[in-house]
Formats: sequence, C-alpha cells, structure tokens
Amino acid sequence: MQKKLFIPGPVDVSEDVLKKMSTSMIGHRSKEASDLQRSISQKMMQLMYTKNQIMLSTSSGSGLMEGAVRSCTQKRAAVFSIGAFGDRWYKMATSNGVAADKFSSEWGNPTTPEMVDTALSTQKYDLITITHNETSTGIMNPIDEIAEVVKKYPDVIFCLDTVSSLGGTKIEVDKLGVDICITSTQKCLGLPPGMSICSISEKAIEAAKKVEHRGYYFDLLAMYECIKKKDHQYPSTPSLSHMFALDYQLDKILEEGLDNRFARHKEMAKYVRKWAQEKFSLFANEKYASNTLTTVKNSKNISVADLNQKLGEYGYTISNGYGDLKEKTFRIAHMAETTLNEVKELLSTIDKILNL
Repeated sequence: MQKKLFIPGPVDVSEDVLKKMSTSMIGHRSKEASDLQRSISQKMMQLMYTKNQIMLSTSSGSGLMEGAVRSCTQKRAAVFSIGAFGDRWYKMATSNGVAADKFSSEWGNPTTPEMVDTALSTQKYDLITITHNETSTGIMNPIDEIAEVVKKYPDVIFCLDTVSSLGGTKIEVDKLGVDICITSTQKCLGLPPGMSICSISEKAIEAAKKVEHRGYYFDLLAMYECIKKKDHQYPSTPSLSHMFALDYQLDKILEEGLDNRFARHKEMAKYVRKWAQEKFSLFANEKYASNTLTTVKNSKNISVADLNQKLGEYGYTISNGYGDLKEKTFRIAHMAETTLNEVKELLSTIDKILNL
C-alpha cells in the first residue's frame, strides 16, 4: 500500500511533477539547459524575495550548508543550534578545519536575538549560521528579530538554513539581509530529494575570494563564477531531471499564490498544534512553533512505533522523535501540497487508533 507521508521530508510528490522528472534528456552544456536554469533562478528569486544570484546543487541541503561555512569563513564561524541540524552545521565546520563555536539553545527553545548579539559583539566571528526551522524539535526561529541584530554587524556573513521552511512560510531574503539562504527540494517545495538551492550575495562572494581552501565540489565561488561566465552553467553535471520538475513545480507554486501557500501552511500548523495540546502536549515553545511540522510531546507514553505501524494499515505514516527524542516525541509534517482536509483525516485516524 502506498502510504500518505506526514514526515518532515521526503514529502508526497504530485503525479504531474513526478512525470516531469522523466522528461527526455538534453545536453547539460546546451542553450536549452541554460534557459532552463535561468528560468528556475528567476522563479526562485520571487519565492525567496531576493535579487541575489540563485545557485543549484545536485546534493541535499547539507551540501550547500557545508559549502557555505567552508567557502566563506575567514576567521571563525558562530554556529547557533536549536537541535540536530544546527549541531550538524557545527560538525561540518569543524570537519573541514573551519574554526567555529557552537551556541546551543535547550531543545524546544529558539535562538534568541540576545544570544546572537552577545556572540557577535565579541568581534571574533565573520560568519554566522542560523537554522530557521528545526525538524527535530519543531522550532521556527524568530528570524526577523535575529536579522535586526545581525544587521548591526555588517561585516559578518549571514547564512540561513531554510531547508524545511522555504516554500511553506514567507522568508524575505533581501529584507532580512541574508547572504546565503539554503533550501532543498524534498520538503516544502514538494519535489523528490536530490537537489538543493541557495541564494548568494555579492558580499558572500567577496568573502569567498579571500578564503584559500574552499574545497572543490561545494566551492560556492567556483559555482558562482561558472554561472556568470558560462550563462547559467555549472562546473559539474547537474540533475536535469530535478531541474525539469523544479521549473514546473515553481510555476504551480506561483500560480497558487505565495501568500495563499503560506496561509495554507499556517492553517494546517494551527490545527495540528490545537490537536496536540488537547490530546498530548507540544514539545516546542508554542510562541516559536513551526509552521511546517509539529513535534508532539509523548505525554501519554504511547508506543510511537506501534502507532505508526497501525497508521500504516490505514495508509499513513508519521515520524518518530529524532535521535534522543525517539519515543519521547513524534512529529507530524504539514508541508508542500498537503491540505488541511488531509491533516484532519490523519488526526482523526490517530484518535480512532488510540481511542482518544
């Protein structure tokens, strides 16, 4: 039985979008490939509210996250973590020999503007990484407030992980002053996994020029220079199949209307949160609860594994808690093309299984 996915990626992909993945190949150095990549860039600029250059990578979001911290840190990176994926960004830095310090919030709580101000005021850091939306804890950081603090330090490169939020909530890259905004295809964008996307500012490019060892595949400067020199071409062979689907899906997203799409995600989030508070409790601080997935505290000590097995019989699947939160929490994603009615059907089925 094909299960309806309510997990934080990969998400269910519409049949018409999947069909676009099977479009016949073209030469990746052809004018048609340049046109396709330019089309994607123009649409992503609308979705990201940016005039910055868009770059595509045939990798998960982790690839561009690693590329950002390695390519643009000259002195030291300040990595802010609100869960597993912030921790991962710190490990990427140290694994690449990039000097970095990690500033962690207690899981279930956000990075605060005060934390950022305290760190950057030391003048030790020339790059900062923030996780916008953390899928392990269900926290969405107060990015508007954080951005105002970062603006006080104009020499710092501002990197933002929006892997699990872009396309599901409004992120105004230029207004926020984000230098590198990273996302990937398999979450709110509603595509199969395998491609990531970022915007990059001229400030970040100038910083990268001063970094000697940027790696090879994820060298953001090399990507940028190739795009500029060769008319939206990339140093390595890209996934054309993803590009065909992404170009098509972006048309659908823009046709739905960005404000309508963000409102749909918020409506689903509010419904799941209300249910979680009535039947269990929220793991995340409600003020900072995510609009794209909800982490539910397992206050009834149910077997999440057993629940998921039974849900499978009804054609659904949710996510257990991440890492140390396994069985202590469970996660319900409400992103991409999921509708409120589908969310209601899932929760009704959980109520039925658990006799809630």
